[in-house]
Amino acid sequence: MLQLHRFSALTVLASVLVLGACGDDDPSGPVIPVAPLGVTATATGSSTIRVSFNSSAGISSYTIERAEGAAGAFAQAGTVTAPATPGAVTYNDVGLKVQTLYRYRAIAVQGSQSSTPSGETSATTLAFGAFGRDITGDITTNTTLYADTAYTLKGFIHVANAATLTIQPGTVIKGDEQSALFVLRGAKINAVGRADAPIVMTSSKAVGSRRAGDWGGLIIIGNATINKTTANPEVEGTGTDGTTVASGKNYTLTYGGGTTDTDDSGILQYVRVEFAGFAPRANQELNSFTFSAVGSGTRLSFLQAMYGLDDAFEWFGGTVSATNLVSYETGDDHFDMSEGFRGRLQFIIGLQSATLNINPLPGQNVATDPQGFENDGCDGAGCNNGFDSAPLTTPVVANFTLIGTGNINVGSGSSGGVGMVLRRGTGGYYVNGLLAKWPRAAISIRDQATYNRAGGVATPVLTTADLALRNIVIQESPTSFEAGTARFTFDLAGNALTAGTGTTNALFAAYPATITDATTVAAFDWTPAAASAIATGGLNAFTGKLATAAGTAVTATAFVGAAAPGGTKWWQGWTNYAQK
Repeated sequence: MLQLHRFSALTVLASVLVLGACGDDDPSGPVIPVAPLGVTATATGSSTIRVSFNSSAGISSYTIERAEGAAGAFAQAGTVTAPATPGAVTYNDVGLKVQTLYRYRAIAVQGSQSSTPSGETSATTLAFGAFGRDITGDITTNTTLYADTAYTLKGFIHVANAATLTIQPGTVIKGDEQSALFVLRGAKINAVGRADAPIVMTSSKAVGSRRAGDWGGLIIIGNATINKTTANPEVEGTGTDGTTVASGKNYTLTYGGGTTDTDDSGILQYVRVEFAGFAPRANQELNSFTFSAVGSGTRLSFLQAMYGLDDAFEWFGGTVSATNLVSYETGDDHFDMSEGFRGRLQFIIGLQSATLNINPLPGQNVATDPQGFENDGCDGAGCNNGFDSAPLTTPVVANFTLIGTGNINVGSGSSGGVGMVLRRGTGGYYVNGLLAKWPRAAISIRDQATYNRAGGVATPVLTTADLALRNIVIQESPTSFEAGTARFTFDLAGNALTAGTGTTNALFAAYPATITDATTVAAFDWTPAAASAIATGGLNAFTGKLATAAGTAVTATAFVGAAAPGGTKWWQGWTNYAQK
């Protein structure tokens, strides 16, 4: 019995030993991967950061976590598949904010298991224009300009050969006296900025030394129709280098003969053009924005021209529409339309505190007759039917705020100092606007052909007229309509044209008492003040030819001027005000 019990005890002990040995052979639980080592972050642009680290064997993927700022919470930014053999791993983080600190860490993933996060690393995205590059030749293949690079035009640069020029938000493009940017027929420009990152085309000179006419400007040529029958009207200012096409040279460009009113030249959104208007030829200045025969497939919105030597925005024929346009201080006209332009424009701001006071470069002139609108039908060579040449210039222009020079420094000739000049057979529909501080007159209707567009009557009938003015407030101008030979007037009451009383400054939420070269863009808030004369009184329903021409591109409003009472301050964040 004693031996049997001894055997049983030994058997149990052996079993325990065996079981213990088997337990030593099995893992106590799943294997947890080791956190990545050597994690670094490097800014590669104004919106990009590259995260790098070393991989380990047996890892299936890595999770990259990002936190904004010094105290922001981490969240997943992306994942990277682990390489087949251990080595360097990189992750490019995109779409980040400019000049912003970001912190990163990485997590290794093996099957269903994840490591603890690695140690943190950080980097700050670069400023807009941190790098520099010259553009010396024409752009003939699809090209992208990046926000981390400031580009300088070295010559007259053409986007040609059906190429598309894409410009990132926040990109800065600079020019000098022998440069401009042209987008030719068949080519496109896709320049889509943001309110917090506008695309800026400006002078190459240092801030404080800039002036109107420092460089050419932006010129787009499309395939839409115009009312000049000649096949080769030249783009003003081109041809100083002859007619031979040569990269970077100012060869002759024409814009006639187009047949496609729906032509698409691309998109401009949140784009500023500053200190432009250089004159390649004597008395032939380029404009800040020039749209020659541009079609309705092109999209234009949130554009500003500032301190240009000639016109801020000029349209030669075409059908392109636009919204949210701003012009601050220009040498000549703020908005110039002619040669059969039939686009639709809404929410327009023009400010002219004085005529430009600069010393021009040789061959350049400084205008003394800035005006708000200067619209023409057809004039000169190629107008086979004179002022009546078709298609007529019949834009729809709604919700405009045009502020003039008051009694300051205007030309002494027959032109200048007028808020709206309509001449040479132009038509069009101008509604829900404000014309203020124009020292000669608010409106000038300058010939019989133009008056005929209104039906030859003082109160045009919207069902038949090709020219009408409706619901416009006139403030601080000596007369509503310019008088004189071949000058015509409309009935104020019949067209809801109101000659206001009081000051222009009081109409707005904020407007400086005086405007100097120290004034900043923050001084202007175009929102109607409480009880302002422009907060109400708009034409809130379109009928007749006006409704047909407006279509869905322009809408009726219960207010006049460029801003809705209590509405979005759509000009803020991306516009600028500077005189040098």
